Amino acid sequence: MPNRIILIPIFTCLGLLSGCFGYPRLVSYPFDPGGRSINSLASELNPQISGRYIVFTSDRRGSQDVYMFDTLSRSLVELPGLNSLDTIASHPSVSENGRYTVFAASRQGRSAIFIYDRETRQSRSLTANLQAEVRNPTISADGSRIAFESSNNGHWNILVYNRSGQPLNISQDPR
Repeated sequence: MPNRIILIPIFTCLGLLSGCFGYPRLVSYPFDPGGRSINSLASELNPQISGRYIVFTSDRRGSQDVYMFDTLSRSLVELPGLNSLDTIASHPSVSENGRYTVFAASRQGRSAIFIYDRETRQSRSLTANLQAEVRNPTISADGSRIAFESSNNGHWNILVYNRSGQPLNISQDPR
């Protein structure tokens, strides 16, 4: 099988492939049965694109982990220190320069939002002090702000934190 085209429903395609540029684009990369590219025999879930990077989750190593693909070098990017055996990762998002990746993770039945710094090779929880369920994080292009959903008393709200894990006061007044 020489090439495999990623086929995505249109509503996902617009969110995935529009990125910061505002126009949808279709990508095609070779299939790699060894799992060293973006297309493999495993489930590839929740793809997000920013700049030259695509992040996604996959179970290609027996656990649901975060992967990064560089569209210029057409290869996976090493992410040492990011994935762990006791964590189920989902919904990754990457800053435009590829330095910061945020993702939701479930560890011991508790959900959290984590940020990974590719330069320091460190991953840490942004929501350790938040007593709520969290999901669907996204990071700003410059990596300075992270927005995610949080459920407190059964109501889902959108929270915005800075990279250090501090909540930001975002005005609710639409102007």
